[in-house]
Amino acid sequence: MQIIKDVAEHHEKLQGIKSPKTWYIASDGVIDFIHYNHMEELLEHKYRDVDRIRFEYPNVVQIFKNSPFSPEMVQGLSMALDDFGERPLIVRSSSLLEDSIGAAFSGKYKSLFIANQGTKQQRLEALLDAIAEVYSSMFSPDPIEYRIERGLLDFQEEMGIMIQEVVGTRIGGKYLCPAFAGVGFSNNEFRWSPRIRREDGLLRLVPGLGTRAVDRVSDDYPVLVAPGQPNLRVNVTNEDILRYSPKYIDVINLETNSIETMLIDDLIKAHGNEYPRVKDVFSIYRNGMLSEPSAFFDHENEQLIANFDRLLNRTDFIDKVRTVIKVLEDHLGLPVDIEFAADEKDFYLLQCRPQSSIKNIKSVEIPTDVSPEKIVFTANRHITDGFIDNISHVVYVSPPEYDRLEKLEDLQAVGLAVGKLNNVLPKRQFILMGPGRWGSRGDIKLGVNVTYSDINNTAALIEVGFRKGSYLPDLSFGTHFFQDLVEAGIHYLPLYPDDQDALFNSDFLNNSPNILGRLLPEYEYLSSTIKVIDIPGSYSGQTMRILMNGNECRAMALLGSDSGSVNVIPIHLREQFENQSRDEHWIWRLRMAERIAASIDPQDFDVKGMYVFGSTKNATANACSDIDLLVHVGEDRARHEKLRYWLEGWNRCLSEMNYLRTGYETHNILDVHYVNDEDIHLKNDFAAKIGAVSDAARELAIGVDLKERDNKAIPCR
Repeated sequence: MQIIKDVAEHHEKLQGIKSPKTWYIASDGVIDFIHYNHMEELLEHKYRDVDRIRFEYPNVVQIFKNSPFSPEMVQGLSMALDDFGERPLIVRSSSLLEDSIGAAFSGKYKSLFIANQGTKQQRLEALLDAIAEVYSSMFSPDPIEYRIERGLLDFQEEMGIMIQEVVGTRIGGKYLCPAFAGVGFSNNEFRWSPRIRREDGLLRLVPGLGTRAVDRVSDDYPVLVAPGQPNLRVNVTNEDILRYSPKYIDVINLETNSIETMLIDDLIKAHGNEYPRVKDVFSIYRNGMLSEPSAFFDHENEQLIANFDRLLNRTDFIDKVRTVIKVLEDHLGLPVDIEFAADEKDFYLLQCRPQSSIKNIKSVEIPTDVSPEKIVFTANRHITDGFIDNISHVVYVSPPEYDRLEKLEDLQAVGLAVGKLNNVLPKRQFILMGPGRWGSRGDIKLGVNVTYSDINNTAALIEVGFRKGSYLPDLSFGTHFFQDLVEAGIHYLPLYPDDQDALFNSDFLNNSPNILGRLLPEYEYLSSTIKVIDIPGSYSGQTMRILMNGNECRAMALLGSDSGSVNVIPIHLREQFENQSRDEHWIWRLRMAERIAASIDPQDFDVKGMYVFGSTKNATANACSDIDLLVHVGEDRARHEKLRYWLEGWNRCLSEMNYLRTGYETHNILDVHYVNDEDIHLKNDFAAKIGAVSDAARELAIGVDLKERDNKAIPCR
């Protein structure tokens, strides 16, 4: 906000922009809280198996919420409440990782609204409870798995807290909400028209609290606008505007001290005359036409549609937001995303952070002479640039079969099975396809019930929108879920098979051999719903490629044995060290793993076998990746201890070599896991990788150097 204040006198559009009253807890507050409650062992929690972290996380939350704060912290928060009065508050996380460049931690840590009503003691207890819950989110599985992927696990996370007054107006005596809120992005990675450029940006607008603009919801839509091309709307006809306009609104209920989701119609009919800036947010829908509300419209009987027509066309809102984003981007030197809200008279900037971006985006020419039997699908709506090669597996959740599932436990099991497939299939060599809105909140029937950590190894997430009455799946950009995909380089693609020009090879997807039962025998009963296709195994060594051209708004998935006919054109260059070929990273790591195995003395260290797995084995390693080793050992613990010291020497040496090669400082490049005969027999944890059906660990030859040395030795005479 200080940047905006400093340049406001030179920018008329920036004058009058406000920020809510805010109190801060320094980033060392969470460490003090942990030490005060003697919970230091939790600092090692992140090194546990992710499945165990997921299982234990609810208990961690309760431990935090039942732990006291120091008297100094309680006194400081009591003073903050005196300053805020009884205004509703939001408790936000503000961590070094969350606001860092190149890491989309937004949404990984919690932000919580509190109504801040009642006696002083009740309000203080609610605030302490919210802060404890936000602190506990540091130990949830999603951010920990995200840190593992990016080599940030050993980074000392420091989480500050922002306690911010909620922007809003009181409505009907018991509700409070802003007139509208939303999020804005410098770069538009989801362009619905060839005339929209990446730098035209994107806004997601909703009436009321901004929760429905930031989070994925299963039952509603935000209004999407490109600030650089505000007249190019996603929905043009009145029918589409009506269908895809927001239907629900999030408000704070001051009587129940909770966030409440209401039908907009219900709120307007009851309190339309009190809603702030109602003419800017809503239009009247009457006789198939949209018009601006008059000064004395009949809010009890008129149908109001939240299309923001007057706000976008007859105020300076677009110029103001575009200027804010541009100024922040210029001063920070990188694309940004912002959160904002407005009450009856003022515009508030709530938050700004670096925007995630897909590095090394590529544009491809879509071939026109492909045999129809080679095409798996085509798409011509909402396409961004991209090229995905060497896809070996397809996980296809059949929309009709998913829709036939009636039991809640079966619907939940589909999500659980996808999460397990995400861990056993080769990373970035499989795609996920399925119905509606993946990761949606609310009605599980509208999309597969997953979180980011259930899909983080896929190369692409493809939402399939078969028309079902008037329903089509929501578009995903701008939510925390989609930002994760963008930052991880996971492509998103919506398919509409019922479109006239679309091709959709349902025979390939539904009738190819299904290996679900081989990979996950416990989920074989879902084989009619979940199809797992081993493309090379079923189609003579072929793989799949997905070609996406944003300028032409076309995409195609096709089978083939090579990619020589595909013209791949890099759009964005990487920085100095990122210019290195990705192949260089995994090849070097594999050679080092082979060198370690070859140098080891199996008898001296009681080693029976050594394997490599993960990004090194799957040829997806980058400059920050570690080398995942699996060591099969015997029962001699003394020799195992010698082995650990020996491998630590390799670890330090290779970490320094990687730094000199790439400029990335990695203190623990070796990630070594030890298994014994019993682990392999029971297939415990990483031992299951040995001899696995899919994505098996690769065995390394051990002691080769010693054998060669012995063969070359000259015997004494």
